[in-house]
Amino acid sequence: MNKALRNKILKQNKALVDYILERIDELHKQGDKPRTIFAACPNSIAVIKASLRSAKRCNAPIKFAATLNQVDLDGGYTGMTQAQFVKIIRQEAKKINYNGPVMIAVDHGGPWLKDKHRKDNLSYDEAMESVKKSFEASIIAGYDLLHVDPTIDIRLGKDEVIDIDVVAERTIELIVAAEKFRTENNYPPIAYEVGTEEVHGGLANYQVFERFLKLLKKGLAENGLKDIFPSLVVAKVGTDLHTTLFDKKVAKEVTAICRNYGSVIKGHYSDNVDNPADYPLSGMGGANVGPEFTEKEYEALMELADLEETFYNKGLIVKKSHIKKVLWANVIASNRWQKWLNASENPNDFYANSPERQEWLIKTGCRYIWENAEVIAARKLLYDNLNNQNIDAEHIVLSKIEQAMDKYFYSFNLVNLNDKL
Repeated sequence: MNKALRNKILKQNKALVDYILERIDELHKQGDKPRTIFAACPNSIAVIKASLRSAKRCNAPIKFAATLNQVDLDGGYTGMTQAQFVKIIRQEAKKINYNGPVMIAVDHGGPWLKDKHRKDNLSYDEAMESVKKSFEASIIAGYDLLHVDPTIDIRLGKDEVIDIDVVAERTIELIVAAEKFRTENNYPPIAYEVGTEEVHGGLANYQVFERFLKLLKKGLAENGLKDIFPSLVVAKVGTDLHTTLFDKKVAKEVTAICRNYGSVIKGHYSDNVDNPADYPLSGMGGANVGPEFTEKEYEALMELADLEETFYNKGLIVKKSHIKKVLWANVIASNRWQKWLNASENPNDFYANSPERQEWLIKTGCRYIWENAEVIAARKLLYDNLNNQNIDAEHIVLSKIEQAMDKYFYSFNLVNLNDKL
């Protein structure tokens, strides 16, 4: 994944993410267009393949931001450990001869942000130790960035919000631990991302936002890390799970604050955003997109299911995959859909919710069950049925996902950036 560029950056004792952000800033100061780094959440092998294909076509860098629910020492719901994840990305990049920069990151690394931490009711010490071990595995595997996000505390009451001083203290602890492990074992520099856009993170107003940055700066310096400061700070910029309008005004204001610390703003929940072209214009350093690609993968599979039905009715297919039935059954049985319900919705009976919500819950919930054996078997049968009719089934799926990704590469002004790195 562009060894020459990585070797060049290593000689400068920099992290890949920091180098690319600095280069984007230099180009902009020279009169070039502003840019925003696009990060895909790798919730399936198809998304990984599509991301690399889209990046190659756009001649642009790509970043993968994997949560500990997705990729971790226990395999996560993708079935991949950190080492396997990096290896698969390298293999898929090699298959299409993509030699551009690939940034690999942990997304939302913090105690109890991994569903299993809450399910197992881990203590604070146990959850923090688990995150530290995950960070160590990520560093060993060759990750480029860690998102440190200790903004959840399951011991708090329903209406209690974690104190921002506590968030800063825990953020410092995790960065210090990661840097200690990295330097003692002579691993290359990595970048850091901090904060969260969600209300529970306490970074929803400017005073609290800047207090967090000041505490972080002071605390890292006191721990001998005055030269280590997060490249990216996640902030609330209008988008969340159920909204799609990016707030340019807020983005510019928090960007101005962040610039004083040498950092840029990162947006999460950028899925299906109405105005992606406003991200670079507002100074946004990066944006994550994830569930949108699961939706596209699901929609593509439904397109293939319709084709399969047509061929079956013509007697050209002996046995149908029943892919839709299999996907719905596996998502419902997983109970993962309950995580995304609104307060007024029924967590005990999936079908008690409206048809529109059922469809949405299945679409977003498919990312949790792509690697279930029954789902893998159904997809294989679906692909085989269509491939036997001279239809490239996987290409149709990847193209659907890539079409959504291309939008971000173009809107974020990333096309042909690789030539300038």
